[in-house]
Amino acid sequence: MTQPAVSIVLVSYNMRRELPRTLLSLCPPYQTDIARADIEIILMDNGSDQPPTLADGAHLDADIRIVQQAQPSVSPVSAINHGLSLARAPLIGVWIDGARLASPGLIAACRSAATLHPRPVVATLNYQLGPTLQFDSVRHGYDRQAEDHLLDTIDWPQAGYRLFDVATSELRGGPEGPMLESNALFLPRPLWDELGGYDPAFVEPGGGVVNPDTYLRACALPDVQQIRIVGEGTFHQIHGGVSTSTPESAMAVLQTGSRLYRQRRGRPLVTMRDPGWLYDAQNRSVIQSPIGARA
Repeated sequence: MTQPAVSIVLVSYNMRRELPRTLLSLCPPYQTDIARADIEIILMDNGSDQPPTLADGAHLDADIRIVQQAQPSVSPVSAINHGLSLARAPLIGVWIDGARLASPGLIAACRSAATLHPRPVVATLNYQLGPTLQFDSVRHGYDRQAEDHLLDTIDWPQAGYRLFDVATSELRGGPEGPMLESNALFLPRPLWDELGGYDPAFVEPGGGVVNPDTYLRACALPDVQQIRIVGEGTFHQIHGGVSTSTPESAMAVLQTGSRLYRQRRGRPLVTMRDPGWLYDAQNRSVIQSPIGARA
């Protein structure tokens, strides 16, 4: 069996509406400049009431492996780490939220950016579909039906980059601003091994702040270079997640997660303020490389 260039570890739970779109967005021909043989998708189902089957991805031009987590948990951590153990490619991206769509050139850009440094931490930027961040937009009638209509109006998936036209960035300061997490974080296999994957101490629903923790720990490894991808991103579909449903639930998740993070790490949870290198996905070049910039 030919070794893929990139493995995607994708976690899902009760995403019958959202998951088919996510899978389509990760596969050629929607994903450009990457061939079927270049990518494998390891779909880790974390105990869905109606688990996905191979038939769900049979029409897609990709190597998709569906794995049912033997002991599902309210936290995705065990499923992620199991998926990491199965990944065969030298570059592995973790997709902690199976409800997030990719822009068309994201995987090729991450693959290209990872070649620029021997120890790269490739971080993609997060967006949420809708007129504002979803914990706010749901108060004004934004729901699954509204989102379905929104995607129809931009002719998605035929016009993949129009996702940017109907989404809200999770970064207030732009790509170079403070960043808390990346939904799709790409590291070479040796760095995932060095990091030890996701920390199994994060057992709370959704993993709490395990995703920010993983991003911060990766950037703190010795001699690594953070590389943020500009011009591509992941786009959250509304699905009733604990951190995007209401302002109250979003705040509760952050407050509880921050408290537990301080207990586990002995320091407060903070954003990553050093942007590292900014990689222009359209021109395949670094557009910002501050002297001494290393996360």
